[in-house]
Amino acid sequence: MLHHTDMDRGCRARRGRPIQLSQQEREGLILDAMERVVAKSGLRRASMAAIARAAGMSKRTLYAVYGSRELMFDAWVRRKRSRHVRPLAPEETDLPIGERLRRIFQTNACGERAEEADRGIVVLRAVIAEAARLPDVARTVLLSGAEAAHSIVALELERAVARGEIEIRDVDAAAQLLLDMVGLNPLRALLDPEACEAFTATAEARLDYAVETFLHGHAPQTPAEKPGATERPADRRRTA
Repeated sequence: MLHHTDMDRGCRARRGRPIQLSQQEREGLILDAMERVVAKSGLRRASMAAIARAAGMSKRTLYAVYGSRELMFDAWVRRKRSRHVRPLAPEETDLPIGERLRRIFQTNACGERAEEADRGIVVLRAVIAEAARLPDVARTVLLSGAEAAHSIVALELERAVARGEIEIRDVDAAAQLLLDMVGLNPLRALLDPEACEAFTATAEARLDYAVETFLHGHAPQTPAEKPGATERPADRRRTA
């Protein structure tokens, strides 16, 4: 007796042996299905059973991959965040600071397709609307989304400061400043249906300008440029 494996929304490319999915493909299909269900019906109705039906998989498969709906949503948030900010691979950490920052930030934060961007915004609206009832979900968005992105950028700025590539008084504040310079304003994304499309059209140029401006403002100073390096004649007379 043949046992069918999970397939992309229950479809086959042809009659006969079912399509074999890699773990990454299966995870992606589940997250896509979850996104569609939440976008259409809200968080309240996004049960494991509903997501399984949308993915063309069994509930057993969903639990085997993610363990719980909460862990599944955390994976979705991490996927969304990785399209905006990602940690560097070990072989990338020796690049110049400008290139490292450009590689950390991604320019497809809205997704590759318009409908994908729209669904992502609808999901975030659902999280905001139900944050009081589902505080753990809202906390996941903050921890695995915004705060994780901040930590990735701050880590790279700390590395650059340690190497003498830049000078920063407050790394946490600088990391948030750079994130705001590069990214799409969340409020605009939530309120303006055309914000993602407009942002994507200029994302590359915006990233280059933001990194250039940020590094110029935090370039290492020469001894003569540092505050207090030059004494006025009156100062010398008072200390004499």
